[in-house]
Amino acid sequence: MSYVLDSVVASAFDGVGKIASHHEWDAEALDFAAAWRSQPKWVVSRSLKSVGPNATLVQNDVGTVLRELKARLVGEIDVAGPDLARSLTDLGRVDEYRLYFRPFALGHGTPFFAGPRPPLRLVASDPIGEDVIRLTYVPA
Repeated sequence: MSYVLDSVVASAFDGVGKIASHHEWDAEALDFAAAWRSQPKWVVSRSLKSVGPNATLVQNDVGTVLRELKARLVGEIDVAGPDLARSLTDLGRVDEYRLYFRPFALGHGTPFFAGPRPPLRLVASDPIGEDVIRLTYVPA
């Protein structure tokens, strides 16, 4: 089991079990969102009181919860969101970072690395379709 910070995962899931409403999504994107919704999730939040189907709310001690998940589950644990990414980076819990780049500009938002960027080593770069590239880093 490895912890993977994946910068694209949150776009298909709104955190409370509903597929996000994106009118511009094609059938393939909607299929992905439906498949993502069917997977078990652990939602880290200080403000939510409940989460949707296939989701468990984590409000305290994220490091312990992730350590327990790593011991119990087979495969990868995908993590999204800059605040959670920073917390897990600070705890030394991230085995791999996957950053997806697509050419469009946003006017605001929280940087993926909200604090000092940890020392990283690029291990792969892969084109995804015609307009996205995935960069994979591991802690240096």
